[in-house]
Amino acid sequence: MEEKPTSVWASNRFWQRSAAWVTGFAAMLLIWLTFDTGAQISMGTDEELKSGITKRVPAPTVINYNIKYEMSEKRGHEVPVIGVKEPFFGKEWSVEEAAGLLRLGKLTSQAKNCMNCHTLLGNGAYYAPDLTKAWLDPLWDTYLERTGKSTKEEAIAEFLQFPSKYPTHERMMPNLGISADEAIGLVAFLKHMSSIDTNGFPRNFGKIKGAIHGR
Repeated sequence: MEEKPTSVWASNRFWQRSAAWVTGFAAMLLIWLTFDTGAQISMGTDEELKSGITKRVPAPTVINYNIKYEMSEKRGHEVPVIGVKEPFFGKEWSVEEAAGLLRLGKLTSQAKNCMNCHTLLGNGAYYAPDLTKAWLDPLWDTYLERTGKSTKEEAIAEFLQFPSKYPTHERMMPNLGISADEAIGLVAFLKHMSSIDTNGFPRNFGKIKGAIHGR
């Protein structure tokens, strides 16, 4: 008896070959994405900053520069803009000093369990304000007068050490026993995070003038 031709869609051989090709392609794509992502999130260098080369994660010495958050018509969301140099706590920090300061700030944020209440780069809780771009929050301008400090970084450090003296929200930040040195490290950590290109996250942050057309 003559066998009827079998449709290719019912052929085990066809699906085995298809599965092998798809698996191979997916593996190659995953390898490429891994290397591409690694390059995208690798930290830049001080030399690149001085040359005006913008990396998604700038060097620690970005704390020595003015940082803004402006709307990009091309990308459709806000992007960090690194401007001219400005003193940070009254000085310019070397590569080694800036790296040490960021390390202290990161370790302090972990030791004080900041993510129990706050969100950092999309991780953490939503009880308190998102800290990803906290350095850029216009609210800090009001703290200059309230704290009697002359610079934003000094005002933030003062607030971190004595939050109960400067209540802002109903959910008042507790006094975590942050030392003066830890406060400086935390402020550096927050400023560096504000310089990271997070593809517009969080959206409409702080309703800053120029961000999302000032809405």
